[in-house]
Amino acid sequence: MTTIPDTTTKPSTSTFGSDGPAIRVRGLNHFFGDGELRKQILFDVDFDIAAGEVVILTGPSGCGKTTLLSLVGGLRHIMEGSVQVLGRELFGASREEIIASRRQTGFVFQLHNLLDFLTARQNVEMSVQLDAAISVRERKHRAESMLAKVGLSNRLDYYPTALSGGQRQRVSIARALAGEPRLILADEPTAALDSHSGRQAVELVQAMAREQGCTVLMVTHDTRILDIADRVVRMEDGRMIP
Repeated sequence: MTTIPDTTTKPSTSTFGSDGPAIRVRGLNHFFGDGELRKQILFDVDFDIAAGEVVILTGPSGCGKTTLLSLVGGLRHIMEGSVQVLGRELFGASREEIIASRRQTGFVFQLHNLLDFLTARQNVEMSVQLDAAISVRERKHRAESMLAKVGLSNRLDYYPTALSGGQRQRVSIARALAGEPRLILADEPTAALDSHSGRQAVELVQAMAREQGCTVLMVTHDTRILDIADRVVRMEDGRMIP
């Protein structure tokens, strides 16, 4: 993990009010590698996403979209700049603060990342398993209810290998939403799906996020799904395009 020099000025850790943006990024720079191999990936990125907004981030391969998504999700260490998510500053945040932020975030990936040795229901239950306040009975109920909402009530006890690609992605969407997150981050959720299944998947994310009042940031190359967003933003060469 990269060490932040002592000379770096840490952004304010003050939180937003209830009417503040769900995501606020300012002056974000990111690098890969060290020494002569050090390469800048993100350049002075600024953007806001309002609470409840569905935003699609698009741009050519290698422009930094997935890197940006991983920084907002607390999956990478922030080197320079400010990333505030749901009122919490992630730059310089402690491990406990990062984990707390992740627990308010649901992730949907290009590859479903389901565990093949668990059933669909068990995969979804995992997303709320670490919350001691939720009983085993409630975890099971949430998983079954969420799978029913994505049209898989008849596939509860199927293992991922017995499901189609579209069904596996539906399970991953159910898993992302079962913990009742305030933010959904989706990375190329249609990339491994045919056009019909892909469309169904993103419409499910949109509809279920609306139902739960979630904010959504989705990275995609798929121009066929841009209409599901409230707003489309574009990146090129690590920079936001006005």
